[in-house]
Amino acid sequence: MVTKSKPAVAAKRKAVVAKPVRPVPTPSKRAKVVAAPIRVETPKKREKLVRDGFTIPKGEYAALADLKQRAAKLGQAAKKSELLRAGIKLLTELADTRFVSALLAVPTIKTGRPRVSEPLAATAAAAPKPVSKTTPKPGPTKKVATRKPAPRKVAARKKT
Repeated sequence: MVTKSKPAVAAKRKAVVAKPVRPVPTPSKRAKVVAAPIRVETPKKREKLVRDGFTIPKGEYAALADLKQRAAKLGQAAKKSELLRAGIKLLTELADTRFVSALLAVPTIKTGRPRVSEPLAATAAAAPKPVSKTTPKPGPTKKVATRKPAPRKVAARKKT
């Protein structure tokens, strides 16, 4: 059996030559630092939307329509919900004292659905009949005859 000698293995290896290291350039005092452009982060996941209803006075509702027209004239179309959300953002940025004064400037209104308008209310008030105490109570209702389903045929099992 022939074995290779150690000098032969060492001869096959190539000598590694060290490369000269370049010095890292240091910024001079006069070098200007260029700032990276600021990116607006877009949300990766959409936030869950909530649908809600509310009561608003006619004057404030008309103000929403005026603000929509104003935005359109400025070249930025806006929906009512976008205007309300923009107002909420502005309110969140206010200091506490300004926030409280803005709340005090808005009159409180009754919550819930508005009443039926007066002309309809007058006719609706006349429509129901007065209920007297002698009105007989409704008796038990008759049962409606229902057809029973036919019995199922069961095959007889054999005894084993």
